[in-house]
Amino acid sequence: MRILVAITGASGLQYGSRLVSVLKGMKLDCKAVISSGAEKVAEAEGIKLPKADYKEFDFSSPYASGSNPPDALVVIPCSLKTLGEIANGVGSSLITRAAEVVLKERKKLILVVRETPYSLITIKNMETVTLAGAVVLPASPGFYGKPRTIDDMVDFIVARVLDQLGLRHKIGKRWKQ
Repeated sequence: MRILVAITGASGLQYGSRLVSVLKGMKLDCKAVISSGAEKVAEAEGIKLPKADYKEFDFSSPYASGSNPPDALVVIPCSLKTLGEIANGVGSSLITRAAEVVLKERKKLILVVRETPYSLITIKNMETVTLAGAVVLPASPGFYGKPRTIDDMVDFIVARVLDQLGLRHKIGKRWKQ
């Protein structure tokens, strides 16, 4: 499985970093692209990002073409700017172009939106991408597993992403486990 992970400029960069680490640990073909907004948030929040395999505007990446799409694209965290661009077909970066490619090729697109509360515009954008075939997976960790650390809450969301990708894992606790 070829998976492109896009980390964009929203708080919650730990979700993306952890997902890249887990996927690479599973020996999957995982590549990362990191937006300039994510780099700014990482600096402000003191978060270490994974190494990017592609630059934000690298349209020579194979994932920018429908002839070589990834099997899945996970945008984690997904900023509202990125959500809006994807919902409106604005392929101005590798991230949003890859999202267009994944949707048109009927591959898996998972958007881990990290924002609250939602405006009506955001809700409409989430509706638009959902109708186009994307999965909107808000970064809303559950507490039934009695998380003790922030890492536990991050793993809850990463586990839900892995579930959506159809990947077996033992991350986090399931309901009544």
